[in-house]
Amino acid sequence: MTGNLLGDDSYFPALDLQGKVYTQIVKSSPVSGRFESYLLFLLSITSAQKSIHIANPYFLPDERIQEALINAVKRGVKVVVLTPGIGDHTTVYAASRGGFGPFLLGGVEIYEYQPALMHSKGIVVDGVWASIGSANLDNRSLGINEEVNLVVYDAGFAAQLEQSFQEDLKYSIKLTYEAWSSRPFSEKILEMIMLPAKHQM
Repeated sequence: MTGNLLGDDSYFPALDLQGKVYTQIVKSSPVSGRFESYLLFLLSITSAQKSIHIANPYFLPDERIQEALINAVKRGVKVVVLTPGIGDHTTVYAASRGGFGPFLLGGVEIYEYQPALMHSKGIVVDGVWASIGSANLDNRSLGINEEVNLVVYDAGFAAQLEQSFQEDLKYSIKLTYEAWSSRPFSEKILEMIMLPAKHQM
């Protein structure tokens, strides 16, 4: 508005290094055509060598991320997903659960947290790399919404998140394909109704 370019050292001074942990902020925005959150998840999953721990309240990954998770299991990576046993949006919850079949058949372990609404959004890979932030594993979050995540490359930080993750598993129910297949017919009907809108969630 003033014609002054806000770009010199007074606005962006050089900062001294603090601490010994490598971190990065990853922001994505459809306004600028940036989908870094999507790439963040996809690259972290395809790079995993030992383990992937995911906590996410809206677990509706697209086909590419679904394939990446199942392929990770095929190459010997332990993949564990923690989702809510109680959903805050009935339609999204139904759409999410409706897609669990291929993951369970592919060897991905899925747990549903029971005591309360779970809204944690994090991923830990190989016990050394972690990300927490606002991004969900769904199309809306990775392609429509403004999102920001903190990425941390540090074994100590990753270990703390994994410890918290393991603690939450104690209060969760592990799904089996058989249990998922025998869910109430009313749930299956709602899942079918929501199927056309799944890509908008």
